[in-house]
Amino acid sequence: MIKNLFLPLLLMFSLTLSHAQIKAVTENGDEVTLYDDGTWSYDDLEMTDEAEILMNPATFEKSDKATFLLKSSKNNFGFYLNPKEWTFSKEGENPAAEYELHLKSGDLYAMIISEQWEIPLENLREIAVSKAKAAAPDLQVVKEEYRIVNGLKMLHLQMNGTIQGIKFSYYGYYYSDVAGTVQYVTFTSQSLIESYREQCDALLNGLVVIEK
Repeated sequence: MIKNLFLPLLLMFSLTLSHAQIKAVTENGDEVTLYDDGTWSYDDLEMTDEAEILMNPATFEKSDKATFLLKSSKNNFGFYLNPKEWTFSKEGENPAAEYELHLKSGDLYAMIISEQWEIPLENLREIAVSKAKAAAPDLQVVKEEYRIVNGLKMLHLQMNGTIQGIKFSYYGYYYSDVAGTVQYVTFTSQSLIESYREQCDALLNGLVVIEK
């Protein structure tokens, strides 16, 4: 039920880029950029400079209980998970997501969006936040930091907002290298995110690069 209600926002996480751009002003006076694929983003979105995003001094590693490996078909990213806790489906309700996941014991969901091009982390942040803001104008980034996860530098974001009257929270990792880009995001209601934080971290810390 919650997953279906979140679907309009899930669709905003596609990283599809376009070349044609038109500047416009909404009836509320907000400046936006219109793209030729029908999407748009705020121009006055408050961005954080890369130097202002702090590095978490801790290191994060795959859980010993994460024994099942999902592999992306678009690049060399892999996603270890605990099959006793999570179910997954390939190419589900969100056409932008390569995989969708569901915690068996509750209302916590996740999605994996993989792309084949490299995007600098600061630009990846801008894309992710602006896409989400377009669907939820009250969206706020409530936490952001860099983390070293399985030896890889990743951007960690938690974003809160409201859509269709539901207060949601996104909690995810963003990573990119020459092999491509991935958004690995868990989501649930704001009232539940703290109770699921341990499960979120355990799942997200399964993100790895598979050596070929």
